[in-house]
Amino acid sequence: MSLSKHWSALLDDYVIDLAWSPNGSLFAAASQSGGVNIYDAKSGTLKHALAGHEDGTNCLAWLPQSVPPPSALSLASPLATGGQDGFVRFWDALTGLQTAEAKLGNAWVEHLCWRPAHETAEPKSQNPNPNLLFAAAGKKLVALHSDGSVAHTFPDAPKTITALAMERGMLAAAYFGGVCTWNIETFVAFKEFPYGNTIHALIWSPDGKWLVAGCQDNAVHLWVPAEADLELHMSGYETKLKELSFSQDSKWLATGGGRDACVWDCTGKGPEGREPLLLPHSARVCAVAFQNLHGRLATASVDSVFTLWDPNRKNPMIAEARLPASVTKLAWSPDDTLLAVGTEKGAVFVFKTA
Repeated sequence: MSLSKHWSALLDDYVIDLAWSPNGSLFAAASQSGGVNIYDAKSGTLKHALAGHEDGTNCLAWLPQSVPPPSALSLASPLATGGQDGFVRFWDALTGLQTAEAKLGNAWVEHLCWRPAHETAEPKSQNPNPNLLFAAAGKKLVALHSDGSVAHTFPDAPKTITALAMERGMLAAAYFGGVCTWNIETFVAFKEFPYGNTIHALIWSPDGKWLVAGCQDNAVHLWVPAEADLELHMSGYETKLKELSFSQDSKWLATGGGRDACVWDCTGKGPEGREPLLLPHSARVCAVAFQNLHGRLATASVDSVFTLWDPNRKNPMIAEARLPASVTKLAWSPDDTLLAVGTEKGAVFVFKTA
């Protein structure tokens, strides 16, 4: 695998989020100041400059494609955005027009997560709008239809919701003090997992076995929701942990939290007691991202360097590049052939990796 710059773009502020459309034809980039740009993923041509959120945009989420895939006429999924103005907005990515919005209050909307129609057992004849977007703002968690109407309002969390993660019919919401998991079809709480500190990042393994939290107390904590009282804890990181990513086969868990990216083997009974693979950097790791379909890992550090690795190789480093500014976000295209990199100065670079 080699790295070659495919195209680049410049936003007006810090790149706060990046997202590829599910079919890989479009690419969205949000700046902290509020604007959201949609590009042709192949050429880098700007298709639409969305108004986004006047006070600042926080997050992006494309509706995942249904199974089976949509027809050839359905070229792009709806895009949802969350902002500092307390709004969730829905956009038609083909026309660039806003189609709906929902006001969740005065707190920032910081986390969005779609439930696609194929993850509900309810026949479409009984629910003509089965796609749901879960949105968190402050202590509030709601499920929204794509027309902006509220499908369900959950009980307020004990503290501000700091992360959302969804996998195999379960939604997990983190806050200071723990995580609560919810059935995304019935909206019934499944389990609560206490944790005595702030949780900054939350992720499921793709096989649904592990629920992993990156924590304020320089640690990573793992639960196995299907098994009672089974949880693991790895501490001793240099900094609080905000960077988590799982490989598509659920074997490897990559974490930041210091000058090394740590890659843990999560097979069998899990990583506790095992030595992680340490991928060295010359400065603090600020982003980690495994490919969607394959086993390569991208990492970035605050000294503006990003690196590609293969944890399965004896010599795992594949390629390295230095950018003009520190990396804020990494995002692989759905087919893994392109890697998007956002920076704190507003530059977005898209690299070919095959």
